[in-house]
Amino acid sequence: MIRLASATITLIFLIGSFALAQGSTPKVQVFGGFSLVHTSPGGLTGVDMDSALRQPVNTFGIASNFNGWNAEAQYNISRWLGIAADFGGHNGKPVIAASGSTVSGLPNGSAYSFLAGPVLSYRTKSRMTPFVHALFGWERASLNASNLSGVSSPASSAATTYTDVAAALGGGLDFRVSRHFALRLAQVDDFYTTHNLNKFYGSAFGIGSFQGLATHEDNLRVSTGIELRF
Repeated sequence: MIRLASATITLIFLIGSFALAQGSTPKVQVFGGFSLVHTSPGGLTGVDMDSALRQPVNTFGIASNFNGWNAEAQYNISRWLGIAADFGGHNGKPVIAASGSTVSGLPNGSAYSFLAGPVLSYRTKSRMTPFVHALFGWERASLNASNLSGVSSPASSAATTYTDVAAALGGGLDFRVSRHFALRLAQVDDFYTTHNLNKFYGSAFGIGSFQGLATHEDNLRVSTGIELRF
């Protein structure tokens, strides 16, 4: 995922390099839009879930893609340098039913992040503005309590919430439509989180049920939307 993010950022700057002269710099930028996170399961498999909850093989599966939103407020100190506060939220079911399984009532998951850090933008006369940023903060991940149905023996999940360190290293490309309005064509981040999945899923489905899972995750976040400039 890091390679993909690096290649995307490189492409963004190559596009920006075709511009020739300096353009105006907004003092404040406010972005909001759709976001998708492709998460690392940290070694967790459907077989692990089958074993932990004492269910037949191929009862559970694991999901990786979660839809949500991303918002950002950026204050530009100079033409090149800004400071951004980044907010994000994603939700879905990290544990799903395997193909052909009748299990239902699986817990919903959610994750909310707050990050902040510097932004470097390549501003020119072109309508295109490529940028890179390094954002650091926290992510709060949760699973709700649920009683599963369609299983061979009783199974449930307890409400679980963990807040841990997170970081987003990446960049994107803005397209200026007018003086006060732009489109964020793409923002791609290597989205790093430090959740101990053994504790997280153990708290939800039974302490000690999971061992050897990751204690940090290297995820991919992709966002797009609209931007207001002042």
